[in-house]
Amino acid sequence: MNKNWFFLFSGFLAIGACSIEASPREVIGLNGTWEFEQTEKAFPPAKFSRRIPVPGLIFLAEPGIDQLEDYRNGSYRPRYNWYRTTFRVPESLDGLHAVLTILKSKYTTQVYLNGVDLGRSIACYTPVEFPADGAVGCGRENELLVCVGDRKWLPAAAAGSTDKEKVAYWPGIWDDVYLSFTGPFRIDRTLTLPSAAQGKLTVKLLVRSFLPSQVQYGDRMYDTCRVQVSVREKKSSAPAAGPVECTVALKRDNLTETAIEVPIREARLWSPEDPFLYTASVVLRDKDETVSDSTGVDFGMRDFGRTGKHFSLNGKQYMLRGTNITLHRFFEDPECRALPWDREWVARLLREIPGQLDWNAMRICVGIAPSFWYDIADEAGLLLQNEWLYWQSHGWDDQVRAEYRDWVWSDGSHPSIVIWDAINENWDPFIGNVLIPELKALDPTRIWDAGYMTSEHMTLDEMDEPHPYMVYGHRDDLKETLDRAPYPLGDLHYWPEDRQQILNSSAAQLANEYGWIWLWRDGRPAKLTVNTFAYYLCERATPEQRRQLQAYWFQLQTEWLRTERSLAGVLGFCYLTNNFGFTGDWFIGKIAGLEPGPTLSWSRHCFARAAVFIDLQDMRYTKHLPPFRPGSQLAFDLVGVNDLAETVEGRVVLRLLDSGGGESASETYQIRIPAFYKQYLPACLTLPGQAGGYLLLAEFFPEGGAGQGPVISRRYLKVGDQERYGFYDFEPERLE
Repeated sequence: MNKNWFFLFSGFLAIGACSIEASPREVIGLNGTWEFEQTEKAFPPAKFSRRIPVPGLIFLAEPGIDQLEDYRNGSYRPRYNWYRTTFRVPESLDGLHAVLTILKSKYTTQVYLNGVDLGRSIACYTPVEFPADGAVGCGRENELLVCVGDRKWLPAAAAGSTDKEKVAYWPGIWDDVYLSFTGPFRIDRTLTLPSAAQGKLTVKLLVRSFLPSQVQYGDRMYDTCRVQVSVREKKSSAPAAGPVECTVALKRDNLTETAIEVPIREARLWSPEDPFLYTASVVLRDKDETVSDSTGVDFGMRDFGRTGKHFSLNGKQYMLRGTNITLHRFFEDPECRALPWDREWVARLLREIPGQLDWNAMRICVGIAPSFWYDIADEAGLLLQNEWLYWQSHGWDDQVRAEYRDWVWSDGSHPSIVIWDAINENWDPFIGNVLIPELKALDPTRIWDAGYMTSEHMTLDEMDEPHPYMVYGHRDDLKETLDRAPYPLGDLHYWPEDRQQILNSSAAQLANEYGWIWLWRDGRPAKLTVNTFAYYLCERATPEQRRQLQAYWFQLQTEWLRTERSLAGVLGFCYLTNNFGFTGDWFIGKIAGLEPGPTLSWSRHCFARAAVFIDLQDMRYTKHLPPFRPGSQLAFDLVGVNDLAETVEGRVVLRLLDSGGGESASETYQIRIPAFYKQYLPACLTLPGQAGGYLLLAEFFPEGGAGQGPVISRRYLKVGDQERYGFYDFEPERLE
């Protein structure tokens, strides 16, 4: 027997001074364990021999599918993937209108309910919905059969891209499935658009009428519907605004778009520091005052925009710090399994670990996530750059328009999503110059990014996403290039000619990829970084040596980017991706445990909201630099950076450690860092008279930060001529 679960939503809507019962839509949830089978032809299997969780991609089938390893290397033969379940519908729902919803399914979805063909969809990242009147059976058992096709069969029109770093495009149902029942008017989509500055919430609706369209003379074309909206605090359910209502003429057997404004006085604003949520309750009534449909949508009152080259949140400058997640690449990971649908695992990924790192932002990169990920981000206070899976051109303009528009309607109520990202590292004139302006009219509360398109390519260039990779480790001539002109790792002033556009552009610049120092979780170099580690270490380096280099490299490049205060944000690449792929992430061991590696432990320091960095070139890994003279004076700058809206003051302790960890020199300074800016502080140390390798630490103790430990910057130095130099590997406090 399938372990399907059944629930009914019910509730009340406060109208005026009294409570009027508002029977909301009633929903049967269909998540659970389904039957599964594959066929070579487009005919249902004679029998089902496997089971699969829903949501769940086809690699979760038990017993495993026949071509499991062939899928992983891309050599499989496409199959039709059949999901089957049965469920019972109460007789009390007879007479209501039914809609089957599959929130996300890829890569073509055909649905049969009790033998009735409900339809087909080629949408892969937005809800797939089918009216089910005439097919659903009330008071009896129902059979649902879903056929999911293969990406190789995805029509050319579909807005589904290729990812040059993916191999296994696993098909399957990858978000919730449910059947909902309403009266003749249904809330098809709800888009909540707050304006904190104006003290109002705009609720846009797409309303579906199931009443029959005009056929004969005298038949009705339109019906009157009353829309009511009220707002309450999500946790306390305390009333916050409304009710507000309007009357709408609904075109029969069609979708009607409407909007209603709700004043919200003295709202508590949503931010990463205070992710406060409200719920908008929407009720539809017919001319007889009968409730036809009702739903609740969570939202946050927040304004996100840009002023000059910086982003603003709730009318104030706000700097983004964080990382990237490439979930659709992680789907290829042999250890992925059902983790993306494990709410506790996702909560640790999105809330617990970022909370220890001073991260406030993430880019959901080359492919969006299941819906509940955005719910967790809303509650955690993460700011998201939400990117469609569009790296290479795939899709016809009209279909791209339809899918992108539904993307905004479907996900646009999440306060965590502040940037819609249409393209990764690509150009598309239709998207950049036609579609984005259209979508800005639908949702004016967010910023749009269009990959590598800048003001040279599009009229509306709100932001750019530069990817300042400084050493491209996949190049065959890497050694010759770096021997000729070593990359000055740790030099905070270094901005080569080919990166000057970042500094000169008038659009906001979000550096959301950098590093090129990737490892797999076992410490081996990723496919694109074999040459990088071979050059800076050697081919026989240990996993621990590589992890130390990765953490140091990433820390210094983060310091470099954060010191450039014209950048609107810095997002490192990559927090989660496919192990054994072209790149890598910063976890070690089994990914189910989410054990942070050294790079994440050091990220706590380079991403601190207020920090002090050493402006010196590295001498441990950078080749061809002469050592400092023993006993000489070392003069350099400390650079304080501040992402806060107020001045930060504190103490900086410089310590020079020899190869055994002993302290060879120390100095103490005071620093005052202006709000949102930086402060240079000249420093000087007398170097030891003994030759060797040394570690210079700058430990910043901000006032009021007692008990949190210092924010640490570091540089490796060489003093005197030696054939080999040993260095002390300082270990920071590990993440929990």
